[in-house]
Amino acid sequence: MTDNMNTDWTEIKITVPVADVDKAGDIANMTVPYGIYIEDYSDLEEGAREIAHIDLIDEDLLKKDRTKGIVHIYVSPKANPAEAVAFLKERYESEGVDYEIDTDVCRNSDWENNWKKYFKPIPVGEKLLIRPVWEDEFESDGRAVLNLEPGLAFGSGTHETTRLCLTALEKYITPETRMLDVGCGSGILSVASLLLGAKSAVGVDIDPLAVKTAAENGERNGFGSDKYTLYHGNLTDKISGKFDVVAANIVADAIIMLSSQIGRFLEDDGVYIVSGIIDMREAEVVDALDKCGFKIVKRNEDSGWLCLECRKQ
Repeated sequence: MTDNMNTDWTEIKITVPVADVDKAGDIANMTVPYGIYIEDYSDLEEGAREIAHIDLIDEDLLKKDRTKGIVHIYVSPKANPAEAVAFLKERYESEGVDYEIDTDVCRNSDWENNWKKYFKPIPVGEKLLIRPVWEDEFESDGRAVLNLEPGLAFGSGTHETTRLCLTALEKYITPETRMLDVGCGSGILSVASLLLGAKSAVGVDIDPLAVKTAAENGERNGFGSDKYTLYHGNLTDKISGKFDVVAANIVADAIIMLSSQIGRFLEDDGVYIVSGIIDMREAEVVDALDKCGFKIVKRNEDSGWLCLECRKQ
Protein backbone atom coordinates (compact mmCIF):
# COMPACT_ATOMS: atom_id res chain seq x y z
CA MET A 1 0.00 0.00 0.00
CA THR A 2 2.81 2.38 0.87
CA ASP A 3 4.47 1.78 -2.50
CA ASN A 4 1.27 2.65 -4.33
CA MET A 5 0.89 5.88 -2.39
CA ASN A 6 4.42 6.84 -3.38
CA THR A 7 4.10 6.03 -7.06
CA ASP A 8 0.46 6.39 -8.09
CA TRP A 9 -0.35 9.51 -10.07
CA THR A 10 -3.84 10.99 -10.33
CA GLU A 11 -5.35 11.40 -13.77
CA ILE A 12 -7.79 14.31 -14.04
CA LYS A 13 -10.11 14.17 -17.06
CA ILE A 14 -11.97 17.36 -18.01
CA THR A 15 -14.76 16.99 -20.58
CA VAL A 16 -15.85 20.22 -22.28
CA PRO A 17 -17.71 21.31 -25.43
CA VAL A 18 -15.34 21.05 -28.36
CA ALA A 19 -15.52 24.82 -28.95
CA ASP A 20 -13.93 25.35 -25.53
CA VAL A 21 -11.28 22.64 -25.65
CA ASP A 22 -8.37 25.00 -26.39
CA LYS A 23 -9.38 27.37 -23.61
CA ALA A 24 -9.87 24.45 -21.22
CA GLY A 25 -6.47 23.06 -22.19
CA ASP A 26 -4.74 26.40 -21.57
CA ILE A 27 -6.26 26.62 -18.11
CA ALA A 28 -5.43 22.98 -17.33
CA ASN A 29 -1.82 23.55 -18.37
CA MET A 30 -1.51 26.10 -15.56
CA THR A 31 -1.75 23.29 -13.00
CA VAL A 32 1.17 21.15 -14.23
CA PRO A 33 4.58 21.94 -15.76
CA TYR A 34 5.00 18.88 -17.95
CA GLY A 35 2.26 19.11 -20.54
CA ILE A 36 -1.25 17.82 -21.06
CA TYR A 37 -3.04 15.44 -23.41
CA ILE A 38 -6.14 16.55 -25.33
CA GLU A 39 -8.67 14.34 -27.11
CA ASP A 40 -10.51 16.27 -29.83
CA TYR A 41 -12.19 14.24 -32.58
CA SER A 42 -14.19 17.09 -34.14
CA ASP A 43 -12.18 17.03 -37.39
CA LEU A 44 -11.20 13.37 -37.34
CA GLU A 45 -11.63 12.63 -41.06
CA GLU A 46 -10.05 15.85 -42.28
CA GLY A 47 -7.16 15.52 -39.84
CA ALA A 48 -6.50 11.94 -40.87
CA ARG A 49 -6.33 12.94 -44.52
CA GLU A 50 -4.17 16.03 -43.99
CA ILE A 51 -1.76 14.68 -41.38
CA ALA A 52 -1.57 10.93 -41.95
CA HIS A 53 -2.77 10.91 -45.57
CA ILE A 54 -5.24 8.11 -44.89
CA ASP A 55 -8.98 7.72 -45.35
CA LEU A 56 -9.45 4.48 -43.40
CA ILE A 57 -10.12 5.26 -39.73
CA ASP A 58 -10.55 2.81 -36.85
CA GLU A 59 -14.22 2.13 -36.13
CA ASP A 60 -13.83 2.86 -32.41
CA LEU A 61 -12.49 6.30 -33.26
CA LEU A 62 -15.42 7.01 -35.53
CA LYS A 63 -17.75 6.32 -32.58
CA LYS A 64 -16.13 9.06 -30.46
CA ASP A 65 -18.31 12.02 -29.47
CA ARG A 66 -17.42 14.83 -31.91
CA THR A 67 -19.16 17.48 -29.80
CA LYS A 68 -16.91 17.05 -26.76
CA GLY A 69 -13.20 17.32 -26.08
CA ILE A 70 -11.36 15.73 -23.17
CA VAL A 71 -8.35 17.30 -21.47
CA HIS A 72 -6.16 14.88 -19.50
CA ILE A 73 -3.68 16.03 -16.87
CA TYR A 74 -1.59 13.91 -14.52
CA VAL A 75 -0.83 15.04 -10.97
CA SER A 76 2.18 13.59 -9.21
CA PRO A 77 1.90 11.88 -5.81
CA LYS A 78 3.92 14.75 -4.36
CA ALA A 79 1.30 17.30 -5.42
CA ASN A 80 -2.28 17.78 -4.27
CA PRO A 81 -4.92 16.62 -6.80
CA ALA A 82 -7.74 18.18 -4.76
CA GLU A 83 -6.13 21.61 -5.09
CA ALA A 84 -5.77 21.15 -8.85
CA VAL A 85 -9.43 20.16 -9.17
CA ALA A 86 -10.55 23.13 -7.06
CA PHE A 87 -8.44 25.49 -9.16
CA LEU A 88 -9.86 24.06 -12.41
CA LYS A 89 -13.46 24.34 -11.23
CA GLU A 90 -12.95 27.97 -10.20
CA ARG A 91 -11.31 28.89 -13.49
CA TYR A 92 -13.83 27.12 -15.70
CA GLU A 93 -16.76 28.61 -13.85
CA SER A 94 -15.29 32.11 -14.05
CA GLU A 95 -14.76 31.66 -17.80
CA GLY A 96 -18.23 30.23 -18.38
CA VAL A 97 -16.93 26.87 -19.60
CA ASP A 98 -19.36 23.95 -19.24
CA TYR A 99 -17.30 21.08 -17.83
CA GLU A 100 -17.28 17.66 -16.20
CA ILE A 101 -14.30 16.55 -14.11
CA ASP A 102 -13.41 12.95 -13.30
CA THR A 103 -10.37 11.65 -11.43
CA ASP A 104 -8.73 8.25 -11.46
CA VAL A 105 -5.57 6.62 -10.15
CA CYS A 106 -2.88 6.18 -12.77
CA ARG A 107 -0.98 3.09 -11.69
CA ASN A 108 2.23 3.49 -13.64
CA SER A 109 5.45 3.53 -11.68
CA ASP A 110 7.35 4.58 -14.81
CA TRP A 111 5.31 7.76 -15.35
CA GLU A 112 7.55 9.82 -13.07
CA ASN A 113 10.41 9.41 -15.51
CA ASN A 114 8.51 9.13 -18.81
CA TRP A 115 8.09 12.90 -19.19
CA LYS A 116 11.85 13.40 -19.00
CA LYS A 117 12.38 12.00 -22.49
CA TYR A 118 10.53 15.01 -23.89
CA PHE A 119 12.67 17.55 -22.03
CA LYS A 120 15.86 18.18 -24.00
CA PRO A 121 18.45 20.98 -23.80
CA ILE A 122 16.76 24.10 -25.20
CA PRO A 123 18.15 27.55 -26.06
CA VAL A 124 16.15 30.43 -24.60
CA GLY A 125 16.50 34.02 -25.71
CA GLU A 126 19.97 34.98 -26.88
CA LYS A 127 22.11 34.03 -23.89
CA LEU A 128 20.83 30.88 -22.15
CA LEU A 129 20.72 27.14 -22.70
CA ILE A 130 18.60 25.11 -20.27
CA ARG A 131 20.09 21.67 -19.80
CA PRO A 132 18.22 18.98 -17.85
CA VAL A 133 20.78 17.19 -15.69
CA TRP A 134 20.10 13.79 -17.26
CA GLU A 135 21.12 15.05 -20.74
CA ASP A 136 24.87 14.88 -21.33
CA GLU A 137 25.01 15.53 -25.05
CA PHE A 138 24.52 19.19 -25.97
CA GLU A 139 26.26 22.14 -27.63
CA SER A 140 26.23 25.39 -25.68
CA ASP A 141 27.26 27.58 -28.66
CA GLY A 142 28.56 30.19 -26.26
CA ARG A 143 25.40 30.37 -24.18
CA ALA A 144 25.35 30.26 -20.38
CA VAL A 145 24.27 26.74 -19.43
CA LEU A 146 21.62 26.42 -16.74
CA ASN A 147 21.85 22.89 -15.32
CA LEU A 148 18.37 22.08 -14.11
CA GLU A 149 16.62 19.32 -12.19
CA PRO A 150 13.07 20.65 -12.28
CA GLY A 151 11.59 18.05 -9.96
CA LEU A 152 8.14 16.63 -10.55
CA ALA A 153 6.12 19.69 -9.65
CA PHE A 154 8.11 22.71 -10.79
CA GLY A 155 9.12 24.61 -13.89
CA SER A 156 11.38 23.05 -16.50
CA GLY A 157 11.69 26.06 -18.78
CA THR A 158 9.72 24.47 -21.59
CA HIS A 159 6.49 26.34 -20.94
CA GLU A 160 5.83 29.56 -22.85
CA THR A 161 5.47 31.64 -19.67
CA THR A 162 8.92 30.64 -18.40
CA ARG A 163 10.60 31.21 -21.76
CA LEU A 164 9.00 34.64 -22.03
CA CYS A 165 10.25 35.53 -18.55
CA LEU A 166 13.79 34.34 -19.23
CA THR A 167 13.94 36.25 -22.51
CA ALA A 168 12.78 39.40 -20.74
CA LEU A 169 15.21 38.94 -17.85
CA GLU A 170 18.32 38.81 -20.00
CA LYS A 171 17.75 42.43 -21.10
CA TYR A 172 17.86 43.79 -17.57
CA ILE A 173 20.47 41.77 -15.66
CA THR A 174 23.75 43.56 -14.94
CA PRO A 175 26.62 42.87 -12.50
CA GLU A 176 24.87 45.18 -10.01
CA THR A 177 21.43 43.61 -10.24
CA ARG A 178 19.69 42.40 -7.10
CA MET A 179 16.92 40.08 -8.27
CA LEU A 180 13.76 38.78 -6.55
CA ASP A 181 11.94 35.69 -7.84
CA VAL A 182 8.41 35.43 -6.39
CA GLY A 183 6.96 31.93 -6.68
CA CYS A 184 10.38 30.61 -7.59
CA GLY A 185 9.43 26.94 -8.15
CA SER A 186 12.53 25.15 -9.41
CA GLY A 187 14.50 28.41 -9.13
CA ILE A 188 14.87 28.65 -12.87
CA LEU A 189 14.42 32.44 -13.08
CA SER A 190 16.62 33.34 -10.13
CA VAL A 191 19.39 30.87 -11.00
CA ALA A 192 19.28 32.08 -14.61
CA SER A 193 19.68 35.65 -13.37
CA LEU A 194 22.80 34.66 -11.44
CA LEU A 195 24.18 32.88 -14.52
CA LEU A 196 23.53 36.05 -16.51
CA GLY A 197 25.69 37.94 -14.02
CA ALA A 198 23.35 39.26 -11.33
CA LYS A 199 24.97 40.35 -8.08
CA SER A 200 22.49 38.39 -5.95
CA ALA A 201 19.13 36.66 -6.13
CA VAL A 202 16.36 35.91 -3.67
CA GLY A 203 13.67 33.30 -4.26
CA VAL A 204 10.48 32.71 -2.33
CA ASP A 205 7.83 30.01 -2.70
CA ILE A 206 4.85 28.84 -0.66
CA ASP A 207 5.86 25.19 -1.23
CA PRO A 208 8.77 23.99 0.94
CA LEU A 209 9.64 21.33 -1.64
CA ALA A 210 10.04 24.07 -4.25
CA VAL A 211 12.42 25.95 -1.95
CA LYS A 212 14.47 22.78 -1.48
CA THR A 213 14.52 22.13 -5.25
CA ALA A 214 15.57 25.73 -5.98
CA ALA A 215 18.41 25.56 -3.44
CA GLU A 216 19.67 22.35 -5.04
CA ASN A 217 19.54 23.92 -8.49
CA GLY A 218 21.46 26.91 -7.18
CA GLU A 219 24.20 24.64 -5.81
CA ARG A 220 24.16 22.63 -9.04
CA ASN A 221 25.05 25.81 -10.93
CA GLY A 222 27.65 27.01 -8.45
CA PHE A 223 25.59 29.43 -6.37
CA GLY A 224 25.40 29.02 -2.61
CA SER A 225 23.75 31.02 0.13
CA ASP A 226 26.29 33.84 -0.24
CA LYS A 227 24.60 34.89 -3.51
CA TYR A 228 21.34 32.96 -3.53
CA THR A 229 18.87 33.29 -0.66
CA LEU A 230 15.64 31.30 -0.45
CA TYR A 231 12.57 31.67 1.72
CA HIS A 232 9.54 29.52 2.36
CA GLY A 233 6.68 32.00 2.41
CA ASN A 234 3.66 33.45 0.65
CA LEU A 235 4.45 36.19 -1.88
CA THR A 236 6.36 38.92 0.00
CA ASP A 237 5.66 38.06 3.64
CA LYS A 238 9.30 37.04 4.28
CA ILE A 239 10.94 39.62 1.99
CA SER A 240 12.84 42.75 2.98
CA GLY A 241 15.05 45.24 1.15
CA LYS A 242 14.84 46.58 -2.38
CA PHE A 243 15.52 44.93 -5.73
CA ASP A 244 16.44 46.06 -9.22
CA VAL A 245 14.50 43.27 -10.93
CA VAL A 246 11.44 41.46 -9.60
CA ALA A 247 10.04 38.51 -11.58
CA ALA A 248 6.84 36.62 -10.87
CA ASN A 249 5.85 33.73 -13.13
CA ILE A 250 2.62 32.83 -11.36
CA VAL A 251 -1.12 32.95 -12.11
CA ALA A 252 -3.12 36.10 -12.82
CA ASP A 253 -4.88 36.26 -9.45
CA ALA A 254 -1.59 36.01 -7.56
CA ILE A 255 -0.05 38.71 -9.77
CA ILE A 256 -2.97 41.02 -9.03
CA MET A 257 -2.47 40.45 -5.29
CA LEU A 258 1.33 40.74 -5.49
CA SER A 259 1.22 43.99 -7.47
CA SER A 260 -0.39 45.80 -4.55
CA GLN A 261 2.57 44.82 -2.34
CA ILE A 262 5.63 44.77 -4.57
CA GLY A 263 6.18 48.50 -5.08
CA ARG A 264 7.96 48.95 -1.75
CA PHE A 265 10.47 46.23 -2.66
CA LEU A 266 11.30 47.61 -6.11
CA GLU A 267 13.90 50.28 -6.74
CA ASP A 268 12.48 53.41 -8.37
CA ASP A 269 14.23 52.59 -11.64
CA GLY A 270 13.67 48.84 -11.27
CA VAL A 271 11.72 46.52 -13.55
CA TYR A 272 8.81 44.29 -12.57
CA ILE A 273 8.33 41.27 -14.87
CA VAL A 274 5.08 39.32 -14.56
CA SER A 275 4.17 36.18 -16.49
CA GLY A 276 1.83 33.19 -16.30
CA ILE A 277 -1.05 35.34 -17.56
CA ILE A 278 -3.46 33.69 -19.96
CA ASP A 279 -4.68 36.17 -22.56
CA MET A 280 -8.30 36.06 -21.36
CA ARG A 281 -7.14 37.59 -18.04
CA GLU A 282 -5.00 40.33 -19.57
CA ALA A 283 -7.44 43.20 -19.03
CA GLU A 284 -7.80 42.42 -15.32
CA VAL A 285 -4.05 42.25 -14.78
CA VAL A 286 -3.36 45.43 -16.78
CA ASP A 287 -6.01 47.29 -14.78
CA ALA A 288 -4.53 46.08 -11.49
CA LEU A 289 -1.01 47.07 -12.53
CA ASP A 290 -2.21 50.57 -13.43
CA LYS A 291 -4.03 50.96 -10.11
CA CYS A 292 -0.89 49.82 -8.28
CA GLY A 293 1.26 52.47 -9.99
CA PHE A 294 2.92 50.46 -12.76
CA LYS A 295 3.17 51.18 -16.47
CA ILE A 296 3.76 48.44 -19.01
CA VAL A 297 6.87 49.11 -21.07
CA LYS A 298 6.73 45.91 -23.13
CA ARG A 299 4.13 43.26 -23.81
CA ASN A 300 5.30 39.80 -24.88
CA GLU A 301 3.00 37.00 -26.06
CA ASP A 302 3.40 33.36 -27.03
CA SER A 303 0.57 30.90 -27.71
CA GLY A 304 -1.98 32.87 -25.72
CA TRP A 305 0.32 33.46 -22.73
CA LEU A 306 1.53 36.92 -21.73
CA CYS A 307 4.61 38.35 -20.05
CA LEU A 308 4.55 42.03 -19.14
CA GLU A 309 7.59 44.18 -18.39
CA CYS A 310 6.63 47.03 -16.05
CA ARG A 311 8.14 50.04 -14.31
CA LYS A 312 6.87 52.41 -11.65
CA GLN A 313 4.87 55.31 -13.07
